[in-house]
Amino acid sequence: MSDMSDDRLIVALDVPNAIEALHLTQAIGDAASFYKIGLGMLTGGGLALANELKQEHGKRIFLDMKLFDIGQTVENAVRGLAQFDLDFLTVHGDPHVVRAAKEGASGKDMKILAVTILTSLDRGDLDDSMIRNGEIADLVVERAARAFEAGADGVIASPNEAARIRALPEAQGRLIVTPGVRPAGTADDDQKRIATPANAVAAGADHIVVGRPVWRAESPRKAAQAIQHELRSPQARHPNRG
Repeated sequence: MSDMSDDRLIVALDVPNAIEALHLTQAIGDAASFYKIGLGMLTGGGLALANELKQEHGKRIFLDMKLFDIGQTVENAVRGLAQFDLDFLTVHGDPHVVRAAKEGASGKDMKILAVTILTSLDRGDLDDSMIRNGEIADLVVERAARAFEAGADGVIASPNEAARIRALPEAQGRLIVTPGVRPAGTADDDQKRIATPANAVAAGADHIVVGRPVWRAESPRKAAQAIQHELRSPQARHPNRG
């Protein structure tokens, strides 16, 4: 892998359709080697785009579907998605969901990442959803531990919780993937628990997910290069775990 395309940076292709997303990846070029395709693009050609980027362009792909259903349905869905030879897939961090997803991914290299609590939520949002009392960070760490125990290959968590999750005995050899990352000087948008790329990696994140600060930039390529530069800075010293 070239120095330019450090795969710790995952660029979120949160644009309306696959055509725009493909143009964006072409504009970024070798400044990114890992892309996230989410639910918002599912009806806009997202699965076809994932396959094209993986098979024809050699990119790594994170399919961010956040699956949640009864176990058998999750297992069936994951088994179907696993045939595309993608790299990461998200499911909700409930242990029964994680166990079913791991069963569905059996025999494939696709890693199952558990969503703890969405980084756009705060305590008020959890109250509205009737989720039990407690600090968000404490709930996230506990959900992460339970997801690891259920077999998750990694978790999605905000930079604020990454260090505590990394310290869990269950986190040994597992991945932490961190959205809510904003390079210095960019807008927070709808994220409420955020950090810079260097801080997130220093706290224990293996991969950071960045969307709007890249694709809204006048030059997405330069924006991605700036993040890559920050990831190589002394402030970001932390080993990449795969």
